[in-house]
Amino acid sequence: MTSDASASSGVPDRFRLGCNYWPRNKAMSWWSDFDAGEVGDEFDAIAGLGMDCVRLFLLWDDWMPSPDTVSTRCLGDLGRVCDAAADRGLVLDVTFFTGHMSGPNWSPGWLLAPDGESPTPNPRQVVSGGRVVAGSYRNPFHDPEAIAAERLLLTTVVGAYRDHPAIWMWNLGNEPDLFAWPSSAAAGRAWVRDMRSFVGEIDADHPVTCGLHVESLVFDNHLRVDDVFAETDVAVMHGYPMYASWARDPLDTDFVPFLCALTSALCAKPVLAEEWGGCTVPGGGPSQTWEWIDHTGAARSQFMAGEDTLAEHVAAVLPKLVDVGATGALLWCFADYAEHLWDRPPCDPRGAIHERHFGLVRPDGTLKPHAEALRRFAATRAVVQPPRRTVELGISGDQYYADPLGWARRLYDEFVEPST
Repeated sequence: MTSDASASSGVPDRFRLGCNYWPRNKAMSWWSDFDAGEVGDEFDAIAGLGMDCVRLFLLWDDWMPSPDTVSTRCLGDLGRVCDAAADRGLVLDVTFFTGHMSGPNWSPGWLLAPDGESPTPNPRQVVSGGRVVAGSYRNPFHDPEAIAAERLLLTTVVGAYRDHPAIWMWNLGNEPDLFAWPSSAAAGRAWVRDMRSFVGEIDADHPVTCGLHVESLVFDNHLRVDDVFAETDVAVMHGYPMYASWARDPLDTDFVPFLCALTSALCAKPVLAEEWGGCTVPGGGPSQTWEWIDHTGAARSQFMAGEDTLAEHVAAVLPKLVDVGATGALLWCFADYAEHLWDRPPCDPRGAIHERHFGLVRPDGTLKPHAEALRRFAATRAVVQPPRRTVELGISGDQYYADPLGWARRLYDEFVEPST
């Protein structure tokens, strides 16, 4: 397995710094409306901030028009993305089976089951073929046709780009529990093990992970942190204090470092903060809370940070991630989305309207203050350190998952206010 550092030489790993990526003028229509020049310009901006890695997503709906077909156009466009990254000294975290993204679930048309039950306890808006559709889809952890399609996508993409210098890591999903739940924790672990082994048969050199988020720490959604990361090479975590009622405040600077420390305690591996950050008030306004009615008729409420306030948050969190032994930090997300995208998912008026404003750059490409905070941190050339702050678990994984939210709350209290 390749590594950024040479263990034999004693040279420490660099602390990876990067962002999750969708283009500001395309958002989730990136692959169906690909523009290599746009990608090159935006990768210039990413590299110019001193970042060295980009996480990107293979929207399953675009990549597999049928269960036995991988889009040759998308495959070729990924090669152009890899070339653009390599030319700028960037490496890629390539995420398969997307799946859940920014509120809706984006299903391939062939997976749809209009009269079927949702494969998650909390159904979400379903988008397929670029439009909102009624009904649900089959469970990709168990459906034989879906599993065969997953193997085909892995075979095709990993086989095509395993030798490309831009590839850093393969990723088996983005918060996959929001798309579907396995039938049991044992089934979830078995799926990860099988997919990880399948990738390893094609590419023995690049690590594999799975993009879990805070829900896998506070619910037994059958994708348990201890199980999943026992099967992968790399452990990651996604989290946002403004989404968690048990965080101390919407910009709690200890929250994401704690999630990484807790994940590490559960899986005995260092953790990449693969997704974190915050959405900002457009136009330079002060921090505020937005309220609206979503497509289900439910009331939504979302904290929106002032731009300078979010910059202070980012500047404070980064060194705390180093303190817990995290291996890097990837912000969500590269860009605010252009206004012409605001009438379609996920940015439509009854959708996840805060997703319009999650970027390091504004819709016109100008930098927000927290992009400058990242640039300043990048200039320190941080390296991965042995953890100075840890979570002392003291229980087994089974004991933890008997009451995961309760344990997370108790351990967080101890983390932020250690007993003497």
